Amino acid sequence: MTNPPQRPGQPGRRDRGAPPSDPATQRLPRPGRHEQPTEKIRARSADAVRTEPFRRPPPPSPPAVDRVQRPAGAGRGAASRSRQTNILVAVIVVALLVGGLALGELYARHRADGILVGVAECLVEDGATISYGVNPPFLWQHLTGHYTNISVRTAGDRVQSAEGMTAVVTLEDVRLQDSGDSKGTIGSLDATLTWTSAGIRDTVADNLPGVGSLVTGVVTDPAAGTIVLQAGENSVTARPVVTDGDLELEVLDVVGPFPRDAVQSALDDLTTRLNDNYPLGIQADSVAVTDAGVVGEFSSRNASIPQEDTNPCFAAL
Repeated sequence: MTNPPQRPGQPGRRDRGAPPSDPATQRLPRPGRHEQPTEKIRARSADAVRTEPFRRPPPPSPPAVDRVQRPAGAGRGAASRSRQTNILVAVIVVALLVGGLALGELYARHRADGILVGVAECLVEDGATISYGVNPPFLWQHLTGHYTNISVRTAGDRVQSAEGMTAVVTLEDVRLQDSGDSKGTIGSLDATLTWTSAGIRDTVADNLPGVGSLVTGVVTDPAAGTIVLQAGENSVTARPVVTDGDLELEVLDVVGPFPRDAVQSALDDLTTRLNDNYPLGIQADSVAVTDAGVVGEFSSRNASIPQEDTNPCFAAL
């Protein structure tokens, strides 16, 4: 008996109860889902390297505050800034010292000007200006009371009774030290007195009553070293001379009705008053006649500065 034909892929009836011997079946995917095919886990072979169990790393420790490292060069930068700060402070201190000394110098000069100008103007009875030496600084001179160099120049209107006279005076080694009978000493004093022709005329007119009023002009003769007092057609020719430290006018010739001895006596009285009023032991050294008038050189050495009861002009010292 022949077997009925079998359907392809369908087992025979005799094999219905036996499971199929096909490879492992695959699960059909559900509609609308795309799944990745699963991988088959293979068994580890005996010679496979055994892996270390996974360990969680410990949490990082907080940084220590006192061990914070500064960036490279931070120390050098701080040191540089510190040096710059010190230099700046030093510069400021020096500037303040210099400024303070400058202000002190100006104040000392202003203070001394007020005193010495007053003394000079009182002595000459005219305006005066003062200047000082710069070595050592005037502030030091003022504090110590030792002035190395002082210059005085008068306005030129008069020197006491001498009209039209200008005085230029240089004082050196002035020491203000009150010793009871004096206010100090002056090492050296040199003065140049310039007396104009017009000043001589006015001085004679003011100091010789009657005769002086007749004088109308003064003419100088530098070659002869003489001055001529003119009174209209009358005249008196005199020569300025220095005698024993006094400036005198020696009469050489008189044209007119006045006796020569009377004219000489009148001029002597005038020059005596001028000489006696010079302070600090000032004496005449030399005299010269110029085209403009008469110039005399005067001096004094180691002079004592009088107290105010002797000469009130020195009261402010």
